Amino acid sequence: MTDAAAAQFGQYPPARRTILHVSDTHLLGGDVRLGGRFDTAANLRRTLDAVEALGIRPDAIVFTGDLTDLGEPEAYRALRASVEPVAARIGAPIVWVAGNHDERPALRAELLGLEATEEPVTAVHDLDGLRLIVLDTTVPGWHHGDLDDAQLTWLQGVLAIPAPLGTILAMHHPPLPSHVPLFDILELRDQPRLARAIAGTDVRAILAGHLHYSTSGTFAGIPVSVSAATCYTMDLARPAAEVNGMDAGQSFHLVHVYDDTITHSVVPVVEATTGDFFSAEWVRTMAALTPAERLEAFSRKPGR
Repeated sequence: MTDAAAAQFGQYPPARRTILHVSDTHLLGGDVRLGGRFDTAANLRRTLDAVEALGIRPDAIVFTGDLTDLGEPEAYRALRASVEPVAARIGAPIVWVAGNHDERPALRAELLGLEATEEPVTAVHDLDGLRLIVLDTTVPGWHHGDLDDAQLTWLQGVLAIPAPLGTILAMHHPPLPSHVPLFDILELRDQPRLARAIAGTDVRAILAGHLHYSTSGTFAGIPVSVSAATCYTMDLARPAAEVNGMDAGQSFHLVHVYDDTITHSVVPVVEATTGDFFSAEWVRTMAALTPAERLEAFSRKPGR
């Protein structure tokens, strides 16, 4: 993070940790468009270009599932080839999460270097005191989500010892309702079991995907943030029963972890004309002023 970006002008110090939350890349093997329409590889490249343009060094890049559309080994290799150079340049570890369109054996072998089995893809990452736990809500052969007793028991064991900066869960199926009927069919099943597993723990936030649109809510009192897809998004400007995918509105989330709160900002992946009033130089100029001078220079309305 640049010195200008780290300047403290208000009541909050800079974020303790920063995470890039990306979801639903749906890559395919070969030069194939998803549904004959969506160029998922090109849309991922546009997203990664936007990630680099932020000019930050995040603590992790988290991909919350549906990394590929058909679980092809070739598609996972293409995903690595696209993401790893960017992650290396910005100095961020990559966190892979399984989604319902993924296939565990190929994901484990091609992305994680593990044995190609149907074992759940779970992990615990220590981001310098912030714990990030990867859950696998996929059900082999199905598109709905679930968490079996073994995975929930494992989760409870990990959460038994609090982390210095708390815990974030990353999963594919969000434990939230959707106003779009089709997602209710494919939701995470038996959510009360998950609620019981995380009750009274240090879990501060849940990151998820699956819905192809950005949304947020709370689950068992814990904030849930769903990042939209990079491949295509759902056109919510239609009646709920007529919502379909569109090649527009792609975005990812910029997650800032503070001592007492976590923010989730939607970063649009779009080419658009923008203003040029604010800049790093403007921030440095403000930083050189006293708090009273900054308020006078920027807060006072003209003529008042």
